[in-house]
Amino acid sequence: MTAKTDVLRVRIAPELKKSVKEILEKLGLSPSEAISMYFRQIEMEQGIPFDVKIPKIPNRETRKVIDDALKGKNIHYAKDTKELFEQLEK
Repeated sequence: MTAKTDVLRVRIAPELKKSVKEILEKLGLSPSEAISMYFRQIEMEQGIPFDVKIPKIPNRETRKVIDDALKGKNIHYAKDTKELFEQLEK
């Protein structure tokens, strides 16, 4: 006896579908099986089973340091770690 199933229709970018399908085939899974696994994890976790958040944007000071480094400003040079630590101790 086959378990009753329902149909789920989704829209997905063709290149993403192709890429994921190739990976799933290597794992021996169909897209339907993978989606069912994902839904089971949502059910078990009572939410998305991974963090969904907006990445932190660097603060003004960090952004300035990054921008300076990209421009080659305030760069510290040492030939090796020993020299680096000697310079840092000064």
